[in-house]
Amino acid sequence: MKLQVTGKQMVYFAIVLVLVAVLGVGWRFTSRTSYETANYSVVESDSQFEVREYPNLMLVTTSMKSQGSDGSFGRLFRYISGGNDKERKVAMTTPVFMQPEGQDRDGQMAFVVPEKVSAEHIPAPVDETVRIQKRDGGRFAVIRFSGRMDANSVETNESRLRTWIDAKGLPGTDAVEFAGYDPPWTPNPFRRNEILIRLQ
Repeated sequence: MKLQVTGKQMVYFAIVLVLVAVLGVGWRFTSRTSYETANYSVVESDSQFEVREYPNLMLVTTSMKSQGSDGSFGRLFRYISGGNDKERKVAMTTPVFMQPEGQDRDGQMAFVVPEKVSAEHIPAPVDETVRIQKRDGGRFAVIRFSGRMDANSVETNESRLRTWIDAKGLPGTDAVEFAGYDPPWTPNPFRRNEILIRLQ
């Protein structure tokens, strides 16, 4: 029996192909693969866990404490969009680093300054709530996980990471960072989240 394809079916098929192509291109240019990622070397890998060595990184950072409707991500995004003394656009990078609020500090959110910009001249922020800061390099224990980075997933995965650190006999510290790599519309199974604990 010979299968016949109608003209209408061909049109539908062509539309589907075009949509898939458009979505593919859109994903490519809005996902983390299109951004420079902070450099590091892997010292040890064990399933979801790694020990990494990071060089010094330059960050543009701001407090995560709410300032009315002016959120921390928005303040950093304005900086890289030209809200600096050179009115220069600075490329977005991954990950977005976050430090939780502590006993004697506010929570912080930070973008990594691209290597090329760091090597030349880092524009100064015009917003006094945004600043340039060095993140000291060093060795970190890391756990990588997907899904949303909410309070429950952070608590669960930080506990798992500290258990792994203890089992390995690594010299862990209290210093913890969160790292997010994806835009908000990335589906949960494809999201890359990390928790980093600095080692002594």
